[in-house]
Amino acid sequence: MKLNILFAVLLVCGSVSATFAQRDTKKLDTWLDDEAGEMGGRAILMVYKDGKVIYNHSVNKMNMRQKMVNKFITKRQGKIADQDDYTPTSREAIASCSKWLSAALVMTFVDEGKLKLTDTVGKFLPVLSAGGKGNITIGQCLSHQTGIKPLSLKDDLQELKNTANMDEAMQNIAKLDMEGQPGRVFHYSNVGLQIAGAVVEKIGGKTFQTLFAERIAKPLNMTNTDWGTGKVALPAGGGISTPQDYLNFLVMILNKGEFNGKRILSESSIAQMQINRITADVKVAYSPGEAGNMGYGYGEWVSKSASAADTGLPISSPGLFGSFPWVDYKNGYAAILMTFYINNKGRNERYKELKGLVNEMVK
Repeated sequence: MKLNILFAVLLVCGSVSATFAQRDTKKLDTWLDDEAGEMGGRAILMVYKDGKVIYNHSVNKMNMRQKMVNKFITKRQGKIADQDDYTPTSREAIASCSKWLSAALVMTFVDEGKLKLTDTVGKFLPVLSAGGKGNITIGQCLSHQTGIKPLSLKDDLQELKNTANMDEAMQNIAKLDMEGQPGRVFHYSNVGLQIAGAVVEKIGGKTFQTLFAERIAKPLNMTNTDWGTGKVALPAGGGISTPQDYLNFLVMILNKGEFNGKRILSESSIAQMQINRITADVKVAYSPGEAGNMGYGYGEWVSKSASAADTGLPISSPGLFGSFPWVDYKNGYAAILMTFYINNKGRNERYKELKGLVNEMVK
């Protein structure tokens, strides 16, 4: 079933306004209708430009197998299966889309002068110094260049599930082997952001979840975004959000750190997040296939050769479950595709095709 959702009023007070201009959206509508079956059966795409949402379309074509998988996963999560159409307020696990949010939280401490990107983690976490990892910098944590060899994703998540608090999580990381010198190896994983999350807990004196709620979610009106019910937050992949909430975050990035007239991050922090850190002297130990030939900044994929403002390439932070948020400075818009599916075959090509259609629509 295909659903076109049109807003006549504001979604929520303070969120980005939803007003639809006369644009040719047939190609995008058709693309979503054709691709939804390969993206878990459901998808929603929202696009923001010039102060308003200019596109908002949802498709639900879940087949019997997809509904069974959905029920199985939600049962394991202790939730009731939701197989309704996605809407701007539908909550979904966003996996690595979380990295962008977490990096932004860390940068709020940088803006306040409570943290420097060159600070070493041993200054805040002696257990890592004892494990020979105290010389890793905050910047290296945000760019997956800690040099630490991570556990497999499955083992990592299982270990975190049985971890009582962030201090214990750091004890586990301290025991891991090194695979290279910090700053010289790129390995996309959970490790760096977990360390960064522990550091801001020490500085802020509160849990990662609370700090995020106060510093990012509340000022951006992300009222339905959190980090689940686990004892320890997973900054690199444990976020749960909605299309509308995440779009608010993207609007802030598009506006160089401002949202609804409020300064959330400095322009300097936004610029730092968008500088490629995978330079010629950095070995890539692991990078997901959907990253293509992109570089990596702090919590986000960026152009390898130029700033996001000077290239046609967008900045993004796709997740394992298929959700795909991005900001395109050249064409002046932000967009998020929310889905939930594991099979990533052909996903990179799908993202490229979608971006091309959105670029055509916004002009």
